[in-house]
Amino acid sequence: MTARGIAALTAATLVLAACSGGGDDPEPSAEDTSAPEESADAGGDATGEAGERDLTLEVGTVLPQTGSLAFLGPPEEAGVLLAAKHINDADLGITVNVTLGDSGDPDNRAYATTVPQLLNAGVNVIVGAASSGVSKLFIDEVVAAERLMISPANTSPDFTTWDDNNLYWRTAPSDLLQGEVLGNLIAQDGVANLGIIYLNDAYGTGLEKVLKETFEAANGSVVASESYNAGDTTFDAQISSVMAQNPDAIALITFEEAKTIIPALDSAGFDTSKLYFVDGNIADYSADFDAGLLEGSKGTQPGPDLGDEFRDALNEVWTAEGNDELTDWNYAAESYDAVILAALAALAANSVDGPDIAAKMQEVSGGTGGGEKATDFASAAQIIVDGGVVDYDGPSGPISFDENGDPTEATIGIFEYDGDNKLVRLN
Repeated sequence: MTARGIAALTAATLVLAACSGGGDDPEPSAEDTSAPEESADAGGDATGEAGERDLTLEVGTVLPQTGSLAFLGPPEEAGVLLAAKHINDADLGITVNVTLGDSGDPDNRAYATTVPQLLNAGVNVIVGAASSGVSKLFIDEVVAAERLMISPANTSPDFTTWDDNNLYWRTAPSDLLQGEVLGNLIAQDGVANLGIIYLNDAYGTGLEKVLKETFEAANGSVVASESYNAGDTTFDAQISSVMAQNPDAIALITFEEAKTIIPALDSAGFDTSKLYFVDGNIADYSADFDAGLLEGSKGTQPGPDLGDEFRDALNEVWTAEGNDELTDWNYAAESYDAVILAALAALAANSVDGPDIAAKMQEVSGGTGGGEKATDFASAAQIIVDGGVVDYDGPSGPISFDENGDPTEATIGIFEYDGDNKLVRLN
């Protein structure tokens, strides 16, 4: 897969070229404490007049409540809950029930308990995981069960050609896009010599590869690139190796390990305003570090500017579950759109069976062309109920799935840290 328009960092939307080929028990939400039951209309036998639907879609999440990506869990789960609310409020022939489950990470393996429980309970759609490495550990199990799997945050290029029987989809773009945007950003900032510290998993190795290729194509030099393994707690060897090459800047392709690596780099004498972050670690660090530690450092995160209205709606549904207000928004919109698109596809198929939903996912996203535009569930669902074809564009962007389940359009946000170690969007 290649990217078009990557060099223009000021562009709001970047378009991907089409691709070829092919722990702990889950915690249910406060409003849904029982295991989901199989829908009586699971085979798509709706009753009533032509065009009417009476579907119940059971959605189970495998998102990080624990582990190295736990900071991503709240905005992602809030996105799922908000989508379910909007779908149910619309009352247009489909009801969504949500069961929230923990993915954990490859170390604590919470997904190994969560996924079988959700499948045995009869969920039609799995939303998750956030980590590409975790998704790889259970995707085949979901595919074998013929359930739809849609991730709001998987970015590994490997999923483009995965043998998934058309059942795996994602609303986040491949790292081929983020890596090119980040590499060009670093080059345009005048960095000549770059160091990289990255996680040795599907996510980290894929993003490091594209970042390195892009930066070197822009006449930069990656003077050191050091990996670490999931579960590592000290990073002295990697830091020493990178620092020995005297880089102008260092890119961190990590998860929550950044909270350990950043102060260690500071103690080693590195200018922490010269750090670059990625979606796995770009977060509000105002409560973690002394003011000014990250001021001037930058990073990238897939997704458009969400706007106050959508953030307020997310916080409303999230705090209604007894949670504290959200402070990070990573992949909230992608999680919301994952559920909306699955529900629209179920409506279009008049079925909640995984293969039937999958057969309509590209169509309702606008990936097949010719659909009528809609930007909210109620309007989109009404088009389907009236016998039309919809092209849904949501808060995460136009999406427009290709035949591999990848979004062909995506926005990559560029951020800079202010004096309070909070993010300011630059585009």
